[in-house]
Amino acid sequence: MSFSVTPDPVAAEAPIGIFDSGVGALSVLRHIQARLPSEHLLCFADSGHAPYGGKSDAEIIARTLAIASFLVTHKVKAIVVACNTATAAAIEALRQQYPDLIVVGVEPGLKPAAVFSKSGKAGVLATASTLASPRFIALRDQIAETTGVSFLTQACVGLVDQIEKGELNSPETVQMLERYVTPLLHAGADTLALGCTHYPFVLPLIEAIAQRESAVPVTVIDTGEAVSRQLERLLQQRGLQRFENRPGSLHAYTTGSQNALEKAFANLLHLHPQVAALTT
Repeated sequence: MSFSVTPDPVAAEAPIGIFDSGVGALSVLRHIQARLPSEHLLCFADSGHAPYGGKSDAEIIARTLAIASFLVTHKVKAIVVACNTATAAAIEALRQQYPDLIVVGVEPGLKPAAVFSKSGKAGVLATASTLASPRFIALRDQIAETTGVSFLTQACVGLVDQIEKGELNSPETVQMLERYVTPLLHAGADTLALGCTHYPFVLPLIEAIAQRESAVPVTVIDTGEAVSRQLERLLQQRGLQRFENRPGSLHAYTTGSQNALEKAFANLLHLHPQVAALTT
């Protein structure tokens, strides 16, 4: 049974907050802009506290709630946790803190990886924290049991740091990816799920390694589009989607370098939003 919700044009004008430990937020933001171009967006890159992968759950929860508090002061109608590590550790705490707010997290793409796999083996590239989280383990075990697909996991230590530094094609990044991706392919994985929102920015390198090292075609899963679809569904469900013929605004904040985030927007998305540096 479906219910029609009368749109609230005033509430729909509120912005959507998107945050990650760093520039990973941009990989999700581009999908949201493509699907919901009229929405106002606030992008928060917590680069001053990156990476989250080596932090405890308590630290990640504290950062998540601090960022959410900042976004709430800007009257957001939704928060997108554009970080697998923060989703795994803190999304339940965030939903408890703000029960009336739309909160969307990211999943590491296990379900589509299982669907696309023909070999019955799917690789997962993620941070160590994501792979060790109870949320991930429960999801992995559930999908493995229902589909019969085996998940081969690889913690990509140091990869987020390389992407944060903008070293998307450096020899060190190439060597790192070869070290992480090649064993999964040689073990028979024919799908690779990107379990960190930073990783889509090195997708060309991953695809090149897969083409060279695998005897079969390899599908790489980027979950940013699925996040944008879920956000759209929830906005429509609550009558909060903004419908305008002109693009929404984009403002960005960072706890790291203002110049670095400006360069990331320009180099990765060809966008030039106003960026403010924060100490929160």
